Amino acid sequence: MTLTPSNSGYACINLSLQAEKITTNRGMIRKTFTERGIAYASELALKNVQDLLTVVDWNLKNGIRLFRISSDLFPWASEYHLSDLPDFSDIRETLEEIGSRPIRLTTHPGPFNKLAGEGKVLDNTIKDLEYQSEVFDLMGLEPSHWNKINIHVGGSYGDKMATMARFSQNFNLLSQNLRARLTVENDDRPSLYTVADLVLIYERTGIPIVFDYFHHSLNPGTQTEEEAFLTAYASWDVRPVFHFSDSRQEREDPKARREAHADWLYSPVNTYGKEVDIVFECKMKELALLRLRDGLSLGLI
Repeated sequence: MTLTPSNSGYACINLSLQAEKITTNRGMIRKTFTERGIAYASELALKNVQDLLTVVDWNLKNGIRLFRISSDLFPWASEYHLSDLPDFSDIRETLEEIGSRPIRLTTHPGPFNKLAGEGKVLDNTIKDLEYQSEVFDLMGLEPSHWNKINIHVGGSYGDKMATMARFSQNFNLLSQNLRARLTVENDDRPSLYTVADLVLIYERTGIPIVFDYFHHSLNPGTQTEEEAFLTAYASWDVRPVFHFSDSRQEREDPKARREAHADWLYSPVNTYGKEVDIVFECKMKELALLRLRDGLSLGLI
């Protein structure tokens, strides 16, 4: 793979800037939120989005035009409307600045989001995913899979087919803007979902499949890497964003969990002749990406 500024990125944390206390996931425990309330949440949120603008500009300066933003920009976002924050005007202005930058932004909300769930689990999932979509709305980003909000199906609840049917049905409960951004990713455990499994959801909803190379290596089902890659690729209506990482167990620590991601990048990425964007899910974040780029430019990789 030829690494170019337009097709590679990393996730959430910039280690170079974190050393200067630039971070986008300031938060607090429930007790603190109860005591200090929405005013403190607003203060932290404003600092988070201001630092996100700093990270985005750092990325652009360093030729990185793809970035997964933190899904925790707004502490305890489920407890208020963003527009009720005392600093909302400044927050919105900063988000608009971020959205004006020539960078592709995505997000990957946490595993507690289970669109195939029921009752309170489903209610909380919809609330969180709608908040994630609202952030992109405030950035002025057109609702599309270009700025994906990526999730997993979640558990199989003892019946994969029924769970995927429920996921597809619950998709219709989401706002139009959120539906236009949602993607779904293959899993790393055989009890969960392969790319081939997720085709059913794509056929029922039009949700594109995010191909994760490492997850596929742990849970390939009946498909080769190329077959799974091309299956996922065909589900997209814009240039796809796929995920890549190496195994920590194989590359760095034999005692690590089989699902653990390596700190650094070691393997070439085969994109099978297709134009795709890659989020590198390595623990050393932008440092690993820059080292990989340097190695490629020197012909060492």
